[in-house]
Amino acid sequence: MAARFRQVRQQTLALCAGLSAEDLLVQSMPDASPGKWHLAHTSWFFEQFVLGRDAAYRPRDTAWHYLFNSYYQSIGPMHARPQRGLLSRPTLDEVHDYRRHIDDAVGELLERNGDAELATLVELGLQHEQQHQELLLTDIKHAFWSNPLRPSYRSVALTPRSAATVSLRFLDGREGIVDIGHRGEGFAFDNETPRHHTLLQPHALANRLVTNAEYLAFVREGGYREPGLWLADGWSMVQREGWERPLYWQPDLDSEFTLAGVRALDPHEPVCHLSYFEAEAFARWAGARLPTEAEWESAAQGIAINGNLQDEQRFHPCAATAGEGLLQLYGDVWEWTASPYVSYPGFRPLPGSLGEYNGKFMCGQWVLRGGSCVTPRDHLRASYRNFFPPQARWQFAGLRLGQDR
Repeated sequence: MAARFRQVRQQTLALCAGLSAEDLLVQSMPDASPGKWHLAHTSWFFEQFVLGRDAAYRPRDTAWHYLFNSYYQSIGPMHARPQRGLLSRPTLDEVHDYRRHIDDAVGELLERNGDAELATLVELGLQHEQQHQELLLTDIKHAFWSNPLRPSYRSVALTPRSAATVSLRFLDGREGIVDIGHRGEGFAFDNETPRHHTLLQPHALANRLVTNAEYLAFVREGGYREPGLWLADGWSMVQREGWERPLYWQPDLDSEFTLAGVRALDPHEPVCHLSYFEAEAFARWAGARLPTEAEWESAAQGIAINGNLQDEQRFHPCAATAGEGLLQLYGDVWEWTASPYVSYPGFRPLPGSLGEYNGKFMCGQWVLRGGSCVTPRDHLRASYRNFFPPQARWQFAGLRLGQDR
């Protein structure tokens, strides 16, 4: 556990390598957070929930509890999320010093204390930090896109991985009563439990993700101008925000902004940075629908977690390569599902303040599955449930089509 702790904490710092103090302070919209805040908040999490178990522990600075608490109301008040970019103090150097302080304290605790409860809490903190590694990358991408200079986060060669589109096919899924949810081995968040029965109707899933070329056809055929394709709230967003194409596509529809800067739009790569509303409208236009999360998880069970993930250091979706069965289940883009984010039958949140981690967001959000090109490989499993509000576009999210049979 001590080695894993060091590795995950170091990976967060590695993702910040090359970013300036100014880069790590900027907050380009209320839904995003500055990189410096991510660095501090993940350390606060360990201080609050791991080190804070010891009555003798003294926090580095009690005022920082207010600054770096995210949404744990039972712990105390917190700084307003849309104003995190105003926190020029503490300085970046002070935040790095804070991280080292927390790392030393947790490392020492792990070396001398091997109890199961401690290991469980540290693992939760590491999984939490991996979520913030993703957010750090999605947030800096939005910040750089908002800059007229369109700077590059990292010069990665985004050469095409495939010269041809894999033909779209629909593969029959399981039907009848199936089990979904965490099996009980290894780590899982509370919202993945308990494992339970659910009924699947006859259905099929597309063998791969929807591509840029397919979504471009939707755009050029007037998909953003046809209200009959959209849910009412989605159409309101299109009108109010002036949506005409996916986030980060350039107006010429020939190029897109990536973490490696602006590049030509690859027709074979999965379309990315869609809201739930856009994914649902495209599926309707295509004569299909979004899969349910139960259909997705049933199909993913037993399939190895391989794909274009954060470990590849590409930070951009890849085109599918030919193969049998369901392709791109893990990595590239998070897949919107047709399932609202609600509790499973018999769900029980974690005790105490940690019960606020997932359960209180089970209203007005939709489930995504499968991970993306910025998700760490060891963070994923078939039962993993990501969730965002339906208007969210800055995450690496796309879609796979589903069908009724």
